[in-house]
Amino acid sequence: MHHLENHIRIPINNLKVSYTDEGKNGARVIIFIHGFPFNKSMWNMQVEALKQNYRVIAFDIRGQGNSHAGNDDFSIELFVKDLLSLMDALKIDKTMLCGLSMGGYIALNAVENYPGHFKALILSDTNCLADTPEAKEKRMNTIESIRKSGVEKYADESIKNLFAPESFKTKKEEIGEVREMIINTSEQSLVNTLIALSVRKETCSRLQEIKMPVLIMVGKEDKITPPSAAQLMHEKIKGSFLYIIEHAGHLSNMENPDEFNVQLEKFISSVH
Repeated sequence: MHHLENHIRIPINNLKVSYTDEGKNGARVIIFIHGFPFNKSMWNMQVEALKQNYRVIAFDIRGQGNSHAGNDDFSIELFVKDLLSLMDALKIDKTMLCGLSMGGYIALNAVENYPGHFKALILSDTNCLADTPEAKEKRMNTIESIRKSGVEKYADESIKNLFAPESFKTKKEEIGEVREMIINTSEQSLVNTLIALSVRKETCSRLQEIKMPVLIMVGKEDKITPPSAAQLMHEKIKGSFLYIIEHAGHLSNMENPDEFNVQLEKFISSVH
């Protein structure tokens, strides 16, 4: 399941972005955006499932995985610009877009502001709301604790909330992979991204403008962005589909890839 990693310099600030690009030339394109603080390898099972019939791209958000951090203050808007620059560099005019958690924030922002570039949207374990004051404070406390106690401790704390209880028995390998992804993120990028997440703007008020096909998926036991958050988006996006994934928490694509992929494939094969 090792995917060939490519690096490209995108024009914005001469930033090095790492990505995988698999599947058939000329096939319809789908781009995957990972959550925080992970990297593109979280999508390996989806890339495997789709590359026979689609051109599948997964990339590392700046400062995560093997993409450079650059010199700008991180923000969801900046991550959206990076996505558009990457599409430009790869000569992709229109794509389907799938984002999980923070990847979903980026995807929603992109689709609401640049609808002409996207054919369909898959939102997984994400949310259209901004951080509440409590959530902001929690992120600041997390920053303090990362600076004081380091990334490993942060990784171990995060893991507790990311997975459904049963995954701790059945998905040990995946949990190990996720822990590894977190530990391999630099302290500075963790801090910069937490700040970007805390100041992100809500996207709920413009959901009714989205006219493309939308699939919303969420792990039944997602504690971070619960099914109620998915339901809220579903009600506001006319014609959207909502699917709740059993045996999964916040990382539904890794915890129950079979179910996730069945729904994903069914949805994207109906997009024209």
